[in-house]
Amino acid sequence: MHVSLDGFVAGPKGEMDWISVEDAMFAYATKRIEESDVALYGRVTYEMMDAYWPTAADQPNAGRHDVQHGNWYNQVEKIVISKSLKGLSKPKTKVISENFITEVEKLKTGNGKDIIVFGSPSTYHQLIEFGLVDELWMFVNPVLLGEGIPMFGKGKSRQKFGLIEATTFASGVVCLHYNKPNI
Repeated sequence: MHVSLDGFVAGPKGEMDWISVEDAMFAYATKRIEESDVALYGRVTYEMMDAYWPTAADQPNAGRHDVQHGNWYNQVEKIVISKSLKGLSKPKTKVISENFITEVEKLKTGNGKDIIVFGSPSTYHQLIEFGLVDELWMFVNPVLLGEGIPMFGKGKSRQKFGLIEATTFASGVVCLHYNKPNI
């Protein structure tokens, strides 16, 4: 998840125009994404992703990242946490409208690769609160927003993470990869 130096994932109105991206970041993130076979989204992020990625690889000027991520997006199982999208029927897409924490706990105990969360700060806050996040991949952007949507909500308990790797990109973005000890 992209985050500002002062801990925000979006501006007060959801703005993300401050996020730095570059080819090296896409290549780095692609390795992580390919280790996942389930993508978990909140409604807003899902709608944003689904408006672009299903056909991104088919566009005439599609870059390598668009082709790779577009193909992955079309193959991955998508779980959407939403009360308003009940009844959505799309291939490889499941909407969870009730008891989403219990449903995510079931997903985590199933077979398969990893579950990855894209954006979706409200959903992410609840996952953190209930101790369901095993790894953090934070792309820290060298900008102070002053206000906005925080990366972390108010947790119920202290959780300890250990640094696995810090990777610096030419733009000044640093990816911090943490995991919970003993996972």
